Amino acid sequence: MNAPATLCQEEAFARIRLLRSPNIGPISYAQLLSRFGTAQAAIEALPQLAGRGKKDYRPAPRDRIEREVANVRAAGARYLFHDMPGYPALLREIESAPPILTVRGDLQLAARPCVSIVGARNASAAAVKLARDFAHGLAEEGFVVVSGLARGIDGAAHEGSLPATIGVIASGIDIAYPPQHSSLQERIASEGLLVAEQPPGTEPRASHFPSRNRIIAGLSLGTLVVEAAPKSGSLITARLAGDAGREVMAVPGSPLDARSHGCNQLIRDGAVLVQTPADVAELLSSFDGKPHSRVNEAQLNFAMSDEVDSADEPADIHSLLTTAPIGVDELVRQSGESAGAVQLALLELEIAGKLVRHAGGRVSHGGSG
Repeated sequence: MNAPATLCQEEAFARIRLLRSPNIGPISYAQLLSRFGTAQAAIEALPQLAGRGKKDYRPAPRDRIEREVANVRAAGARYLFHDMPGYPALLREIESAPPILTVRGDLQLAARPCVSIVGARNASAAAVKLARDFAHGLAEEGFVVVSGLARGIDGAAHEGSLPATIGVIASGIDIAYPPQHSSLQERIASEGLLVAEQPPGTEPRASHFPSRNRIIAGLSLGTLVVEAAPKSGSLITARLAGDAGREVMAVPGSPLDARSHGCNQLIRDGAVLVQTPADVAELLSSFDGKPHSRVNEAQLNFAMSDEVDSADEPADIHSLLTTAPIGVDELVRQSGESAGAVQLALLELEIAGKLVRHAGGRVSHGGSG
C-alpha cells in the first residue's frame, strides 16, 4: 500500500478499531486492508467472514476505541500507522510488522542508524557497566541505542546512550514497567523515543514480550547481546534479528558463569564476537543488508502468497490443518488452490478464532473449534 500524505480522522479511527477487534493480528489486518481498501469496509465485512468460519462475530465497540484515543492523548502520545511518513523503514520490512504504534518523543531517532543492546535482567555488575559503556560509545559514534527498558542490561543501555535511545515497552504507553524504571521511562519519552504496540492501560503479560522483542530487533541494523542465559528473551531478540537479515553480535563471557552461556552459544551458532564499541560500529557502519553473522532459522517462502485478492474464493483446507505448524506455501502446494484462495481461507479461520499463526509463515489449527 502506498503511504498516504495524510490519513483522515474517520479512517484512522476505523484502523484502530479494526486492529483491536477479536482475532485480528498484523497479518490479517494487512490482508483485510488489501482486500477491502479501507478499514471501515473491512470492519463491515468481519461478521460475514467470521460467519463462513462458523463463528458469531462483533468488532471492537466504538466507545472502547474512543476511550483509547482519549487515553493516548492524555498520555501525551500519538499514533503512528504503518503506511504513514515517519514509520521506521527497517521495522516495516519485518514479518508481522506492527500496523499501529503509539509513540512519545523524537520520532526522528528511529530514522537514524540504530543498534539494539539486550541482555540479562539479573546481570553481573561488570556486564551492566560494559553495557552502559558500549551504549555511550555507540551513541558518540552516531548510533541510536534500542532496548526494552528491563532491569539489568536494558536499563544500562538506555542510561548510557541518553538522549540517543529508543525504549520499546511491552505495556501500554502510559504504564511504567518495571516500576523502578518509571523515572527512566519518563526520561526516554521526554529526551529520546518511547514506543508501545499495546493499547494504553495494558499491563505487560508474558505473551507481550516476544512481540516487543520483534520490534526491538526490527528497528535496528543489528542486535548486541551483552550477557544472557541460554533460554532468555535476549536470545529470542537476537534470533529474530538474524531471521530479519540483521547483524547479530555477542560479547563472550566466562564458561564458569551461567549468565554468559547464552552469548557463548550465540557465537558458536554464528553471531559475531565483539569486544569494543568500535567493533560494533565498524560492522554496522558498513552494513549492506548482508550480515556477517549467521544466526537465523530456515525461512519458508511464504511471501508469494501474502495478499488476498478481492476476486478470490476461500480454498477448502480444513482437512490439511492440524495443531502442528505448517507453511502457507506447503498448503498452497497440497491443496492445489491459488495462493490468494488459501490466504482467504486462513483469514476466515483466523477471524473465527480457529487459526494460530507462527513465525516463518507457518500456521496451525487452534483456538475455539
